[in-house]
Amino acid sequence: MSAKHRSPARKGGAPRKGGAPKPKPAGGVGQPRRTALITGITGQDGSYLAELLLAKGYEVVGVVRRTSHDSYERIGHLLDRVHIVPADLLDQHSLTAVVKDAAPHEVYNLAAQSFVPTSWSQPVLTGEFTALGVTRLLEAVRLVRPEARVYQASSSEMFGKAQETPQRETTPFYPRSPYGVAKVYGHWITVNYRESYGLYAASGILFNHESPRRGLEFVSRKVSHGVARIVKGKDRELRLGNLDARRDWGFAGDYVDAMWRMLQQPRPADYVVGTGETHTVRELCEVAFRHVGLDWKKYVKVDARFVRPAEVDTLQADPARAKRELGWAPRVGFQALVEMMVDADMERVA
Repeated sequence: MSAKHRSPARKGGAPRKGGAPKPKPAGGVGQPRRTALITGITGQDGSYLAELLLAKGYEVVGVVRRTSHDSYERIGHLLDRVHIVPADLLDQHSLTAVVKDAAPHEVYNLAAQSFVPTSWSQPVLTGEFTALGVTRLLEAVRLVRPEARVYQASSSEMFGKAQETPQRETTPFYPRSPYGVAKVYGHWITVNYRESYGLYAASGILFNHESPRRGLEFVSRKVSHGVARIVKGKDRELRLGNLDARRDWGFAGDYVDAMWRMLQQPRPADYVVGTGETHTVRELCEVAFRHVGLDWKKYVKVDARFVRPAEVDTLQADPARAKRELGWAPRVGFQALVEMMVDADMERVA
């Protein structure tokens, strides 16, 4: 990395900013250190992926928006080991510049407007960011770093009103939200760049994946945080939407491993990633409240305000291809995941 781009660790959790680094020797003779560029590094998945790649010896470059108000909380423990650079999925020039400067071997596009209810209130922004943003990033790679391998974060929300259960790579898409529609666009433009330009571009169709780092707006974290607040006497009830909604929930830390494995294959392909098991929001509540010795029925109230305009009833993965070709399988089960999240929130809530 050139002197003008070198950015030492800063005190007080401040990120290292500046130009992206060039690959540096890993210490082994003739073995250059690989560089990975991650959009959405401050999010749940980005933080777990950064940890994984650093453990594998990668140089990690994280992209953040100049105007972003995102917290660095999830990557605070990594800020002296990653390089934070400004770019925006809404700005083609900034993406091209950062890809050229970083010269990454691998690009992971995890940034998106990812909360489904928000996509209803901000459908245009969701399309610009979650759909067209993918095109801008792929175009940047095509123009200045075509040899890079690209991972696109697709979503089980693309299946929406599922045409078959479980859902696999060949299941038709039927999205039921602006977010799902935007993700379908991002998925197919990735396929098109792969087939038209020969880019190594792979999409992971990830089913719901949670962790203690999940945002409070998501139902899994809303439940674990709500349980903690009730136990600590801060709340008396937890209001939720459709308790019968059924999802395939897994641990985000497991799923980022699948992302990495996709970019290590001889040829790019798309993979469904999930546990293959489904649970309802009701079951999520049962496990979470039982973990602290409470009966969920005494505290959970259904609130119509939290029901989606167009509900997705059942999403269940068929991860057979990922298991067969990537050698990937989830390690954390549903109950362990929920209990992990409750324990973390019990520590957070004073």
